[in-house]
Amino acid sequence: MSSSPTDMNVNNSLVARPIPGMFSRLWTDSLRHWVGQYSHPMTWTGLGLFVFLMLFSWLGPVLYPVSPLTIHANHLLLAPSWQFPFGTDNLGRNMLARMMDGGKATLEVGLLGALIAISLGIIYGMIAAMSPRWLDKVLMRLLDALLALPGIVLMIFFAAIIPLDTLSLILVLGCLSWPGLARIVRNEALAYKERDYVLAAKQFGASTFYIARTHLLRSMLPILIVNATFMVADLILALSGLSFLGLGIQPPHASWGGLLNDGLQLVIIGPWWLIVFPGVAIFLAIVAMNVLGQGLLARLEGR
Repeated sequence: MSSSPTDMNVNNSLVARPIPGMFSRLWTDSLRHWVGQYSHPMTWTGLGLFVFLMLFSWLGPVLYPVSPLTIHANHLLLAPSWQFPFGTDNLGRNMLARMMDGGKATLEVGLLGALIAISLGIIYGMIAAMSPRWLDKVLMRLLDALLALPGIVLMIFFAAIIPLDTLSLILVLGCLSWPGLARIVRNEALAYKERDYVLAAKQFGASTFYIARTHLLRSMLPILIVNATFMVADLILALSGLSFLGLGIQPPHASWGGLLNDGLQLVIIGPWWLIVFPGVAIFLAIVAMNVLGQGLLARLEGR
């Protein structure tokens, strides 16, 4: 028996209009399933190490309330001891307190810069994938032009012409790091948009925005999370490189890269702790995010 036009309109409206709370439930269920399905020993190792660094940077100053800016004129370049666990610098400042302060700035730039880059990459990639073919080609050619520009040169250029603080570095690094992710999002969206469930949603009148946020982004969630971990590591390394060139967080505030740069200028006279602790912190942060990403990638590939 064939359905009447009225019945078909009712059915279409029921399918095309999302049930209240459906979007949040879909994402919650996807995250819960993904965490259980893709957990891996490397994932927990990397996550645990990065959480330790975050606790060191944010909880550490609460448990060790020492100002990173206080100068001890009688304690210049002291080696690590009970009084100064990480030693002091050439101005007598407590290196443990400065490491905590520098870690906060470094991780903020890495995490928030990655968040900006991921958001821009998703928006650009989705627009390209869901647009008409001619607009997709135009957007991809623009993206190719951006990818052809050396990223570190652009970072140095913008860091040299704007006031340097945590917020400006977050914006610079975030706004220059999204093109690679945009290409990944666009390619994945083009692949998923031909799936049967997406075509069915189109037939029932679902909007392009609804399909993109509910079906495509949900399907790409594992790939996006893996790439996000690698991007955090890349931005921490980029900030350390800029700080090494004197274009990172400016004194008196600290970053791990800046502390490493300061220590290299004095290590010739013996204070090894000025480069060991910042260098180890940068190394651990990058290793943590790469191990986390590798663990997620291994489970994603079924290994």
